Amino acid sequence: MKNQIEFTRVDCDSCANSRFVCHFFNFINEKDEEKAKELEKINPSRSYISRLYDIAVSKARTINGSKYRAKHYGGGIVFTTPNPEEIEKKIIDLKNK
Repeated sequence: MKNQIEFTRVDCDSCANSRFVCHFFNFINEKDEEKAKELEKINPSRSYISRLYDIAVSKARTINGSKYRAKHYGGGIVFTTPNPEEIEKKIIDLKNK
């Protein structure tokens, strides 16, 4: 079975735990896109993409993900795990909600 989500392995954390990054678009579904468009109409000071990123990060936090702030990987969400396949299943479940 081919993975649906592409993870990039990044440097370990300070406790030598493995970390993997995926793009925030993996968390977004049609409802999220509609919500971001509505929020942009209400307050156009923030972009549509920024709102989608915020939605994705809030979803990722429910499964222990967080923003990945490295400049070379824009829009990343990082997970500390030795098993990205387990995280992939959780992401797919979140996206389908």
